[in-house]
Amino acid sequence: MLPESSALATFALVVETGNFTRAAERLGVSKSVVTRRISALEASLNVKLFNRTTHHVTPTDIALAFYERTRRILDDLDEAVDAVTSASAEPRGLVRMAAPLAFTTMHVMPAVATLLEQHPRFEVQVEQDDRYLDLVAEGFDMAIRIGALKDSTLVARRLAPIRRLVVCSPEYANRHGIPATPQELHAHDCLIYTNATPAEQWRFLVDGKWESIRTKGRFKGNNAEMLRDAALRGLGLAALPAFIVGKEVDRGDLQAVLLDYPLKDSTLYAVYPPTRRLATKVRTVVDFFAERFAGQPYWEPQILHNRHESDRRRS
Repeated sequence: MLPESSALATFALVVETGNFTRAAERLGVSKSVVTRRISALEASLNVKLFNRTTHHVTPTDIALAFYERTRRILDDLDEAVDAVTSASAEPRGLVRMAAPLAFTTMHVMPAVATLLEQHPRFEVQVEQDDRYLDLVAEGFDMAIRIGALKDSTLVARRLAPIRRLVVCSPEYANRHGIPATPQELHAHDCLIYTNATPAEQWRFLVDGKWESIRTKGRFKGNNAEMLRDAALRGLGLAALPAFIVGKEVDRGDLQAVLLDYPLKDSTLYAVYPPTRRLATKVRTVVDFFAERFAGQPYWEPQILHNRHESDRRRS
């Protein structure tokens, strides 16, 4: 008798997560249900699929070979279901997404609210985390990521540039002045983002070449919004993404400095595990973000818009 699809899906999740508990969480069942399904599958196949210890579950060589074929079967089944459901105009289902903390609060959540209004049969679960989570092992359909992509196995779609600005409050500028060149930063209090590597190094374009400037300061933090608030309180100069400080710069609560020496840009991506046919629900979300963030991002302050327009005319 052929194994049921639920048993095959459970088996595949145990291999992918390396853990009965995580597989159970992904499936929304108890760990005992996962254990029973795996035991029944082993009995029906008359093979041992996993070596079990107190803390680890390791697939056998037979299990790894079986997994490759099982994964293809499950992908084919998913594609068949998706092909039928996508025939209707309305996408449906749950999309699990990981996204960085500050960007999620400020820009992903407003976008998701609009997305859910447009698609009443959609469900979205967002996990905020600045770490690069393992999408397959953690059961995510996709992620929003900023910066260099460490996992080359993921499919990536570029959404927008992420430009950074050096900013300070008018109060700080009045008390301490502002640097005319990056080299003058050594005489200023800089607000250090500890998640950066190395945290104290800021990279500027100086005379056509990238130059690392070592900064120092009395306040450090691992959250960009916290550093923005520290800058607003006059504690020093901060190098922050435009999506965090754009409104404050436009209002005059913060002022941008060193505009003739751009900081190194980054990139906003949507990433997802590779499949032969991207699920309609995931494609809908990725396309939505790509359209929403297209062109020059709406979060950039007017001073950057003016500079880009001036550069475009000169070129």
